[in-house]
Amino acid sequence: MLLKVIIVLLFIGVVVSLSSALVFLMKDVGNPRKRTMYALAVRVSLATALIATILYGFYTGQLSSKAPWDKKLHPGTTTSAPLPGTPDDPIR
Repeated sequence: MLLKVIIVLLFIGVVVSLSSALVFLMKDVGNPRKRTMYALAVRVSLATALIATILYGFYTGQLSSKAPWDKKLHPGTTTSAPLPGTPDDPIR
């Protein structure tokens, strides 16, 4: 649960950094835009930390995918009927 909270906080940090860079870009017209570049560096660092945290979560098993197209991860759960003409079709 703590890992999911960290992921949400990192995502919020990325969005805040992106919006602050937009504000700095609009306000600092004609200036060297040093604050905009700093906000970009913060955003890249937060995004890197976010991706690393997500990969760590999948690697340790704290995060998992429950998507229906991930049949390799969940081989025992099938919710669809077999296609006609396949070996699993009961009406042959």
